[in-house]
Amino acid sequence: MADALTPITSRCQFGRTMRDTHFMLAPTYTPLNHGSFGTYPKPVQKRLHECQTLSEARPDNFQRYDYPVMLDRSRAAMASFLNVPVDEVVFVPNATTAINVVLENLRFKKGEVILHLSTLYGSVAKMIEYIHETRGVESVNVAVEYPIDDDVLVSRFQTAINDVKVGKRRRVGVAIFDTISSLPGVRVPWERLVEVCREENVLSLVDGAHGVGQIDLGLSKVQPDFFTSNCHKWLYVPRACAVFHVPRRNQHLIRTSLPTSHGFVPRPRGPGHEIMNPLMKDASSTSPFALLFEFVATLDVSPYLCIEEALRFRREVCGGEEKIMRYCEEISSEAGRQAAKILGTGVMENGTKMLTKCAFTNVRLPLEIGDGREQIPEKDMYLVAVWMTAMLVRESDIYSPVFFHARRFWTRLSGQVYLDLGDFEKGARALKTLCERAKSGEYLQQKARL
Repeated sequence: MADALTPITSRCQFGRTMRDTHFMLAPTYTPLNHGSFGTYPKPVQKRLHECQTLSEARPDNFQRYDYPVMLDRSRAAMASFLNVPVDEVVFVPNATTAINVVLENLRFKKGEVILHLSTLYGSVAKMIEYIHETRGVESVNVAVEYPIDDDVLVSRFQTAINDVKVGKRRRVGVAIFDTISSLPGVRVPWERLVEVCREENVLSLVDGAHGVGQIDLGLSKVQPDFFTSNCHKWLYVPRACAVFHVPRRNQHLIRTSLPTSHGFVPRPRGPGHEIMNPLMKDASSTSPFALLFEFVATLDVSPYLCIEEALRFRREVCGGEEKIMRYCEEISSEAGRQAAKILGTGVMENGTKMLTKCAFTNVRLPLEIGDGREQIPEKDMYLVAVWMTAMLVRESDIYSPVFFHARRFWTRLSGQVYLDLGDFEKGARALKTLCERAKSGEYLQQKARL
C-alpha cells in the first residue's frame, strides 16, 4: 500500500506569494469568502489524487483493506490536533450531516424541546422544522441581533432555558449553537453556553462548522456533548470532510449513521434476523462508534485521508496554527477597518471586542432601500443582497457575501493566508459602486439574472 506523505520543507510568506506558490485560485479571482467552501493547497491536492488513484487501481482491495487502515491514521491525526481521544473522533461529509445524525438519533421525551439561537445556519433551522413535522418536537428560538455583548447573549440563553421550565412541564432536551456563526460571521461565546447547558442538565450540540482551523477550540477543556466542524473550510482539507466528535459518555445515544449502513448493530431479535456484514473486519482495536462511521455507503472517501497532509502544510509551510490564526484574524480586522473607511460606515463589533476574535469581519454597507416612510418586507431586502452578491462576482470576479441583518446590509470578509489588504480594498470599492446601483432600483430590473 503506497501511503507516503508528500515531503514539504519550504516556508512561504503570506499574501500574494502564498497564493501564487501554493494555491490554485484563478489569477483574476478575488476570494473574500473563504468561509463558505474553503480551498486547499497544491500538496493537499496531490495527496487527494494519490488516494483516488489508489482507489481506482484496486477498488476492492482499497475499500476493504487499505482504506480502513488509512482512515484510522487520519482519525488519529485529527484526534491529536483536537487533543481528544481517538475513539471519540470520526469523519462525515459535512457538519450538516453530523447535526442531522444527532437530531435523528436523540429520543426526545414528552415535553422536551430544542433550543437554538436565531442566527443558526439555515439548513440546521430546516432540520429542526423537519423534526417538528415528523416527531412533534417543539423548538425555542433565542432572538439575537448583532452587535450584542457576550454577557447579554449568555444571559438571554440562560433565561430561555429557565422560561421553558416555568409551569408548562417542559424542559430543554438539547441546545444547538455555533462556535462562529455564519451570517453574520461573528465569534459566539460557545464555551460559556456549553457550561450553562452542563449546569442545567441540557445536552449541548455545537455547530463548529467554522471552528477547526480558524480558532483554538480547546475541546478537552470545554467538553461539549456533541461537536462537529468542517475540515474543508478552514483546515485546507478537500471537500467534503467534517470531523464529528462525540465523547464516550454520549456515544450510546448515537445508534446509527445517516444513512444507516454496515456499522449499525441491531438489537438481538432471535433466529432469522441475523444480518451479514460484507465488510467484516477485526474490530478488536476499533470502537463501535468509529465502526459505525467507517463505511457509510459508497462515496469518495479520499478527502478523509488528506488530514495529515493538510496539517503538515499548516505546520511546515505556514509556520503552525498560531501564526495562521493570528494572520487571518489581523488581516480580517484591518481589512474591515479599511473597507469601512472606503464605504463610510463601520464594522460589526460589541463593547468587549469579542465578535471579531476570529477570521471574520462584517462591514456595514452604505445602503438603504425605500424612502423611510414604509417598512420594506425582509424578503425584498434578501433579494437586494442576492442581486449584489451575484453582480459582484459576475461583473468583477470578486466574491464577498452580502446579507441583511438587524435592518441593515452587511458584507462578511474572510481573512486568509493567501490574501493581502489590496484584495479587500478592491472588493470594498466594487461594493460601493453596487450600493449606488441598488439605490437606483437596478436590482428590480435584473431579477431574471439571479
